[in-house]
Amino acid sequence: MMRSAAINRRSFVKAAGLGFLATLTPRSLMALERTDAVYASGIRAADGSFAIATVTERGEIVDQMTLPARAHGMAFSASTGKTVAFARRPGTFAMIFDPRNKGEPVAISSPEGRHFYGHGAFSPDGRLLYASENDFDGNRGMIGLYDATDRFTRIGEFETYGIGPHDMTVSEDGRLLIVANGGIETHPDFGRTKLNLGEMQPSLALIDAATGALVEKHVLPAEWAELSTRHVDLDGEGRIWFACQYEGHRKNLPPLVGHFAKGENLSFIELPEETTRRLANYVGAIAVNRSEGLVGITSPKGGASVTIDARTGKVLAEATIPDAAGIAPAKSGFAVSSYDGDFLSTRSDVAWDQHIVRI
Repeated sequence: MMRSAAINRRSFVKAAGLGFLATLTPRSLMALERTDAVYASGIRAADGSFAIATVTERGEIVDQMTLPARAHGMAFSASTGKTVAFARRPGTFAMIFDPRNKGEPVAISSPEGRHFYGHGAFSPDGRLLYASENDFDGNRGMIGLYDATDRFTRIGEFETYGIGPHDMTVSEDGRLLIVANGGIETHPDFGRTKLNLGEMQPSLALIDAATGALVEKHVLPAEWAELSTRHVDLDGEGRIWFACQYEGHRKNLPPLVGHFAKGENLSFIELPEETTRRLANYVGAIAVNRSEGLVGITSPKGGASVTIDARTGKVLAEATIPDAAGIAPAKSGFAVSSYDGDFLSTRSDVAWDQHIVRI
């Protein structure tokens, strides 16, 4: 059984120490005392500025750190306590900080000819940061390697063996990089425009974390070539779950969620037709609750969240959440945010961004 990367509130408070706690308002301290878990997510404030918020499981904002522009995905290292926020594609910055103290964050930039795709992951020991990147002139997906022991200096890169890598993660033993190549060509000269929708090449790749060699590549069937593989997570047995966004005709009902393990073919979950319609052919985020054996997905376009039994693939619950955005494991089920300011039972005067990470 894989261990969870999340730490609970007690661990967070212990690691933070009195210095950090002394900087919080009484309201934030009370919120931290009552929560079972602590999360981080990007936000857009009411004045239009951007930040990373530390938030309780109830949705109460504990602390904020200003960002120069909009963030997208987050990554957390349980080994070091470091958290990173990646700029939204085609952004070129990433901000690394320790949410348990007020230390100066480290800002890094993608090198010339590259931009971030909004996601990344730490090695299990926290010594390396991997970032999904675009070699936009070469039209190649890349993984940037950053040394977390030396202020995140860029020390190399690997190919992703695909186009448009988006989300990625690392196997529990640190040997494999798992990449969702969305298959969509983009170039910063054209902003977020998708340049090859008629010739997409979505795939999922397993890459040797030590050498960058391709271990396995799973190309989606030709009938679903317009099904962009976007987000991934790991369950308690190391099985890889992936979620997709469909770029084809809106009347089609493609499979949106699947799973596989090393040495296996891709397996898609047969969601009920009404559930697929409800998701509007678009899954914006996926998360696994390892302790409960659940997979959660959200759709901002469909305004919904869905909970799936990881063992059987059956839908256990659906909820209507307008502008549903991020999702992350909670003590029971999942914590879900929205662009409209909702985070479970709390509404704040912010727009939560697309992803949540439990810290």
